[in-house]
Amino acid sequence: MRKLIIIIVALLGYATNSVSQNVYNEKLDASKTIKEAIIQAEKESKYILVVAGGNWCKWCLMFDEFITTNQAVNKTIVDNFILIHVNYSKQNPNPKAMETLGYPQRFGFPVFIILNEKGERIHTQNSAHLEQGEGYSEKEVITFLNHWNKKAVETVPKK
Repeated sequence: MRKLIIIIVALLGYATNSVSQNVYNEKLDASKTIKEAIIQAEKESKYILVVAGGNWCKWCLMFDEFITTNQAVNKTIVDNFILIHVNYSKQNPNPKAMETLGYPQRFGFPVFIILNEKGERIHTQNSAHLEQGEGYSEKEVITFLNHWNKKAVETVPKK
């Protein structure tokens, strides 16, 4: 019985921790964050991976945990992108940033937006295509990232 109580307490602690994550800063002006990312992307010759969502979104928090804990995905992001989180919530819907990003909220959350080093939107990705069961597919996420990094996009033959 004692072991069962310890397991239940541990699970409740994990669930509470997952819900209380603050990946998305509701107080930040996302337009400013995007501008700072553009400066960094130019310096590092990378594209920007914008993950738009909110702390209220279970799938948003799951994606952040996935990219943090999955070494292959994390390495792909670190090697190829400047990663930023853009908050979208009742408290701060960041309307200016959402306009700049092409109103990606229409795809649901999280939603992924790829910007080039000049800040131009080159792709918006619905996260549902990267899901697998009750989580995300390593293969699909890495394939998506590899198709939309700077090297891949800039080596496509021009017509």
